[in-house]
Amino acid sequence: MSVKAKKHLGQHFLTDESIAKDIADSLSLTGYKKVLEIGPGMGVLTKYVLEKPIETFVIEIDTESVEYLQTHYLNLAPNIISKDFLKYNLKEVFAEEPFAIIGNFPYNISTQIVFKTLEMRDQVPEFSGMFQKEVAQRICSKKGSKVYGILSVLAQAFYDCEYLFTVPPTVFNPPPKVDSGVMIMRRKENYKLDCDEKLLFTVVKTAFNQRRKTLRNSLKSLNLSDKLQEDTIFALRPEQLSVEDFISLTQKIAADGVQNQ
Repeated sequence: MSVKAKKHLGQHFLTDESIAKDIADSLSLTGYKKVLEIGPGMGVLTKYVLEKPIETFVIEIDTESVEYLQTHYLNLAPNIISKDFLKYNLKEVFAEEPFAIIGNFPYNISTQIVFKTLEMRDQVPEFSGMFQKEVAQRICSKKGSKVYGILSVLAQAFYDCEYLFTVPPTVFNPPPKVDSGVMIMRRKENYKLDCDEKLLFTVVKTAFNQRRKTLRNSLKSLNLSDKLQEDTIFALRPEQLSVEDFISLTQKIAADGVQNQ
C-alpha cells in the first residue's frame, strides 16, 4: 500500500513487533472465546493475536490490506470481514456471543470506535489498543483533569480503564506527528448502572458541550425545575464531577422529570 493511501485512511502502520506483541499480551482472555481486531492492515498485530488460544476475527475496510491478509494468513481467511467497523452490524458474525476488541486504531475514527464499543458493552468484556496518546489519556483520566470529558465519564461508567504505555512516532510507517498510547478497558463486574443509561449519555454530553459553564447553565436545555437546580451540584462545572456524581445527577434529573409531568 502506498504512503498516500495509508494517510488517506488515517492509519499509521506499526513496524515494531515487540510493541505489537505487548498489545496482544494485554488481553486477559477471560470471559470470551473470540477477539476482533479492527484495522489490521498488513497483520503486524494480527500475527500475535493469532497465537492466543481464542478465535481471531479481523475487520478491514481497505481492499489491498484484505488481499494481503488473505494471501499471508490462510487460516484467518474465513474470519476476515471486509467491512467498515462503524457501519457494520457485528451481530451478523458474533450473534449474542461475547468478544474482545483489539487494534492499532486509525486516529481519525478512534473516538467513534470507542463510542460504538460502548453501545455493544453487553458483548464486549474487554477492549485494548493503541490511540493517539492524548485520546488514550483522556479515556483514562479522572475528574479534575483538563482532558477529562465525555469519553472519560462514559467509558469509565462501564469499564475500568488503564493507560498502559506510550509509543513514539518512530515505530510507524508513515510516522505520525504525535505520540501514541496503549490503553485497555476491562468491563466492570457490575456494569449495569443504577440510573437511566440513555439519560446518562444525554446529561454527560450536554454538560461537557459547555464545559466551562456550571451545570446550572450547561444543562438549561433539559428544562430542569428551579427546585432541583437549588442542589449544590449545579454550582459545579462538569469536570468536577466523578462518574458516580454523574450517575447520582442522572437519578435526580430522572426523578425531577417524573415529578414535573
